[in-house]
Amino acid sequence: MAFTKEDVINALRTVNDPDLHRDLVTLNMIEDVKVEGKKVSFKVVLTTPACPLKDKIKRDCVQAIQQLVDPWAEVEVEMTSRVTSRRAGNQTLLQGVKNIIAVASGKGGVGKSTVAANLAVSLARSGAKVGLIDADIYGPSIPLMFDLMNAKPAAIEKDGKTLVVPIEKHGIKLLSIGFFVDPDKALVWRGPMASNALTQLFSEADWGELDYMVIDMPPGTGDIHLTLVQQLPVTGVAIVTTPQEVALADARKAVGMFNQESINVPILGLIENMAWFTPAELPENKYFIFGNEGGKRLAEEYNIPLLGQIPLVQSICESGDKGSPIALDVTSPVSEAFRLLAERTAQQVAIRNATRKPTEKVEMKS
Repeated sequence: MAFTKEDVINALRTVNDPDLHRDLVTLNMIEDVKVEGKKVSFKVVLTTPACPLKDKIKRDCVQAIQQLVDPWAEVEVEMTSRVTSRRAGNQTLLQGVKNIIAVASGKGGVGKSTVAANLAVSLARSGAKVGLIDADIYGPSIPLMFDLMNAKPAAIEKDGKTLVVPIEKHGIKLLSIGFFVDPDKALVWRGPMASNALTQLFSEADWGELDYMVIDMPPGTGDIHLTLVQQLPVTGVAIVTTPQEVALADARKAVGMFNQESINVPILGLIENMAWFTPAELPENKYFIFGNEGGKRLAEEYNIPLLGQIPLVQSICESGDKGSPIALDVTSPVSEAFRLLAERTAQQVAIRNATRKPTEKVEMKS
């Protein structure tokens, strides 16, 4: 019995996006439907190349057609992506950037910069266009982690302005205050000076088109954080903590700051770094030297997603010190942990874009 393109589309109306809980046709995720005899082909346009549910969505599409249209249909599904964005139309800075993800922490020493670097690498490995800004003005570490300690960005003239050209490495566009200062000298800047330096990193650089810009924030809560949310439409914040109580107490402060009514920037989720220690010679063993699942409990306390649990493994530190983030090593189980982190972060960005109002800069009243 012959079937038509409309039959296929109607069958696909029964397939829901597992996150958005609406069917793929209504969400405009189905394109280029073709029917030739028993052969059916179409594209499923996902909201991110890092979608963790792409295999399930593909299986559900094939199953719907074979159950509702023809059990003998030969179904070819091309999984592609178009990263969503929900930026308000009145923004001037970083106009080509679809989503801005701030990686923050309540205190130093929790591995925030390592997480930010490997998150950016993992998003880029998924096929996304990614930028990374090192906004940790007083302790920039991205140049070391990407083996760019002596790098000096070039400048170009564009539309009558001089713009810095971000350095590209591992498929990521990078800028850090560390590229412009002496790495052996401490920065002794008051808050306004540091905030102005951060502003220049995103306002006086040629970032071009990006799906995700990851911003490695300084630890704590202060001027730099307020500058960021007041000048940029931040899509959401990922907060890094370790499992012990002293870190969790400071993570609560970070959650509280972004949840303040005057700020109200969406929290994408919590990342529990150093979740357990695994020695290289005993890869199956887990030692909870900082406590067990403190980050998971905190995520449940605030009803926010737990984006990932990253183990404490010596190779993470070694890779960062050598300028080659561990997420680049596809043979490492830690690389898999960061891949899952990237998928879940991209997933939460897509959910945020589909369910919340457009991203605006924060307007704080004095």
